[in-house]
Amino acid sequence: MTVTTEAVIIGGGVMGTSILYNLVSRGVKSPILLERDTLGSGSTGRSSGAIRMHYSTEVNARLAWESLKIFRDWDSAVGGGQVGFVKTGYMVFVPDDAKDAFRQNIEMQQKVGIATEIVSMQEARELAPAFRLDESEAFAWESESGHGDPSATALAYSTRARESGARVILESPATRVEITAGRVSAVETANERYETSTAVIATGPWSSRFLTHLGINLPLKPTRHEVILLRRTTDAIPNHPGGGDMSNLIYFRPEGPDLTLVGNGNREEEANPDAYNPRATMDFVQDIWGRLAKRLPGIEDAELFTGYAGLYTTTP
Repeated sequence: MTVTTEAVIIGGGVMGTSILYNLVSRGVKSPILLERDTLGSGSTGRSSGAIRMHYSTEVNARLAWESLKIFRDWDSAVGGGQVGFVKTGYMVFVPDDAKDAFRQNIEMQQKVGIATEIVSMQEARELAPAFRLDESEAFAWESESGHGDPSATALAYSTRARESGARVILESPATRVEITAGRVSAVETANERYETSTAVIATGPWSSRFLTHLGINLPLKPTRHEVILLRRTTDAIPNHPGGGDMSNLIYFRPEGPDLTLVGNGNREEEANPDAYNPRATMDFVQDIWGRLAKRLPGIEDAELFTGYAGLYTTTP
């Protein structure tokens, strides 16, 4: 069967569904999203969900800041359901040898308009009494940052897109993008052909593999990253903000009334997105728990609640 449409989006994660929504809301007629499995079944469903502003490049900082504005006012900006945005604040910690770059980053972020500021050790202690701080470190505070639910975000975008005339087709992996005279002419699945002049590849860790049949060599690697959730004793740690800890090479955030999610960005391995271990490993659990305890001493008495692994799409 052949269908004609103005645009086809391949991939049903938070990126693909956001693109679908933004296209249809800007006048693209009846765009179609093709998802190989279910919405959010790739990187989105295993994201840590942190919504923070501390990036070292202006383009990422701007994207984060504009995204935060949408999350803070989701019902009127998008709608389609609750996305679980929780404002917790976010603290950034850096060791002494990274202070110069840190100050430059904060200055850049402030020029963008981001609500971030360098705070003293005393101010950091007042904002987050549970943290162990070192006087050799520098600290920044993002008062508006927090976290959300990535899968709920993808679902809300798809809901609003469908209400506006878009189609979402699940369990329908794209097998081919047809190119005619150097331009997109169709996207094919096992059973359908979608004639279109626009194809958007939003396939995350599958992107490099998918594009090879078009003769496009993107140096993107799927890399596996682990996180765990710990159930803390609320008498010892009643609450805490999110954080990016460059001294201990971890990031963390609260989840619900008594859980803490923690992961790190410096430990990764290339993975096959169709066959990787989705569980946290015990050596990772021991390593990351010990690092977190250096920043959050009361977490030693927590218990392991769960852990999992997901995929990043890593550039050179």
